Amino acid sequence: MPPPGPRAKDLVERDRHTLSSSFTRPYPLVIERGEGLWVTDVDGNEFLDFTAGIAVNNTGHAHPHVVAAIEQQARRFVHMSGTDFYYEPEIRLAERLCELAPVKQPSHVFFTNSGAESIEGAMKLARWATRRPHFLAFTGGFHGRTMGALSLTGSKAIQREGFAPLVPGVFHVPFPSSSHPSRGSDVTFDRIEEIFHTVAKPESFAAVFVEPIQGEGGYIVPPNDFLPRLRALTSEHGILLVVDEIQSGMGRTGKLFAVEHCGVEPDVIAIAKGIASGMPLGAIIAGSGIMSWPPGSHGSTFGGNPVSCAAALATLDLLEEGLIERAATQGDILKHALEGVQQRYPSVVKDVRGRGLMCAMEYPNSGIAHRLMHLAFEAGLLVLPTGSRAIRLCPALTVSADEIAVAVDILDQVCADLAAPHSAHDR
Repeated sequence: MPPPGPRAKDLVERDRHTLSSSFTRPYPLVIERGEGLWVTDVDGNEFLDFTAGIAVNNTGHAHPHVVAAIEQQARRFVHMSGTDFYYEPEIRLAERLCELAPVKQPSHVFFTNSGAESIEGAMKLARWATRRPHFLAFTGGFHGRTMGALSLTGSKAIQREGFAPLVPGVFHVPFPSSSHPSRGSDVTFDRIEEIFHTVAKPESFAAVFVEPIQGEGGYIVPPNDFLPRLRALTSEHGILLVVDEIQSGMGRTGKLFAVEHCGVEPDVIAIAKGIASGMPLGAIIAGSGIMSWPPGSHGSTFGGNPVSCAAALATLDLLEEGLIERAATQGDILKHALEGVQQRYPSVVKDVRGRGLMCAMEYPNSGIAHRLMHLAFEAGLLVLPTGSRAIRLCPALTVSADEIAVAVDILDQVCADLAAPHSAHDR
């Protein structure tokens, strides 16, 4: 039956009466189970999932290796707070992340529950390490919705509306785009210099927070010179460079961390989402000498939960055994196929961009993007919005060439429908 079926409709109505109205659900998917790239809703409808839980399920739904690790750890013990006690899964995971992270060694790790919490901790750490008050962030950037992270976020006005005053001392500058020549790196650095000369001296900044590729902001890939120039600027003024790899990290772009594509060594890396294949976990990885704050200065009851750490260790196994390289090769296939759709329907698809399995298609306006998502859902493909008028395609790194072909065929059919003269969807 066409989605949503009767059980889905009933659950959506029950949800409306009990859950927060702040949630944004673009279409009525009510999932019952998932395996690999495929999910089934409560009425038995099957969908190809190109959302991966917003780039979380990097190993796909219910990967056997991850599920086995979760089950094994859950039988031993489910929780002991890492703030107060020691346990091996947390130590092993920290050791592996320290070995893998492109920061100055020796490095240290603090575990959190989410991306927003990683950003909050990184803000505290930057102020503690530098004894400076100010932060620099970018328009279009998304770092979370808690008060500190929200102060850095510059993605959508609705996310900030009604919550002022936010954390003071945060300045925003434009994020450059390799897709738009008028938004090159020079514009960004001119604006930074203007801030340094007019409202806040560079030696007052604790850190710059930046996504190597903007996630919520539209999957915007910056010019190749941007991050190296930003690293040089921050090093010159003793400002920490904090790279938000919450969506772009854990193999999604064809490198474990997206910042590795440009050879930049940040001071701090914030991660979450794909680190534990769907289990709640995040981390702050700080380079040499930065994470030396004293006992009691920061902590977390659930951060580094042993079951989540076990899932993360299993996830790293899979990433290092071939999924990172697979993201690069399959990403090239996906992007090339999407560019073909753009060539066939230039009136509908205005841009295709991304890196690895972090791809986006941009449309003339938000209405077309929203309509396309609904039509794709009805045809059996799950995608999500990004930016003001684009959709993101961030499937699990296990995606096959055949699954990419299915997704692209659905998008091609939907774009053909939207491009048709006098389309009913335009009336």
